[in-house]
Amino acid sequence: MIQDDPVVTDPECYTVIFENDRVRVLEYRDRPGDRTHPHRHPDSVMYTLSAFRRRVSSGGREVEVELPAGQVRWVSAQEHVGENIGDTGTHAVFVELKEPGLAAGPAGALGPTQ
Repeated sequence: MIQDDPVVTDPECYTVIFENDRVRVLEYRDRPGDRTHPHRHPDSVMYTLSAFRRRVSSGGREVEVELPAGQVRWVSAQEHVGENIGDTGTHAVFVELKEPGLAAGPAGALGPTQ
């Protein structure tokens, strides 16, 4: 396992629920006020099982994210720290891709990022 793997940095929040040679599926759960350690995700698809409000920080930048349950979002590969700044726990599933992404053509990325 890699040291910045979220299953290593925050095993109380992240659990591997499926893995094969092409994907790894993580379940994520936390409580209000919980904060993760710095960790890295490859390109992933996130499915929210609960509504949540979080602050995500990386490299001196911060963004607040609020999503309802039942949303599906693309998450580009990144390293970050997350903090639950809401009043409810977070419950989400991440499908991490193990294969590298295809290089985008001159027009940029194809397809939705949300």
